[in-house]
Amino acid sequence: MTVRKKRGAKLSHVGARGAARMVDVGAKPATERRARAAGEIRMSAAAWRAVRNNTAAKGDVLGVAKLAGIQAAKRTAELIPLCHPLTLTHIDVALKLVARPASVRVEATVATTAATGVEMEALTAVSVALLTVYDMVKSADKTMRIGEIRLVEKSGGRSGHFRAR
Repeated sequence: MTVRKKRGAKLSHVGARGAARMVDVGAKPATERRARAAGEIRMSAAAWRAVRNNTAAKGDVLGVAKLAGIQAAKRTAELIPLCHPLTLTHIDVALKLVARPASVRVEATVATTAATGVEMEALTAVSVALLTVYDMVKSADKTMRIGEIRLVEKSGGRSGHFRAR
């Protein structure tokens, strides 16, 4: 894989010999940082009704997926090798049933006061919440599609505020 970079720019997670490394953020100031991510899972109308009516074989799909997303945000550094372990000050995972197309949308907001951001924690929360929905509903629909996982907004740190279009 070819890595492209701007002329004169250094790749922050690559050491002098090209090996992956964790970035040293020790000299960076701790600032308030917040990130919001979103994604969705599309499913059959029958599977969607099972989620809506709370009749899925494994139980409360939305409640369990919410807890899974929260737990995932807290454990991101254990899953993504170069992420820094962070003390999170806020995690919110919201799941919304959407009738057309039959889907569940997930949005996660994560905050901290630290020397590095929480984008990966928000994205991990969304991903694991969606995977949990899949796991809990797969007996009703094995063709579900997870997608559109993305960073929606982030604030704090040197790069400042970002909002997706």
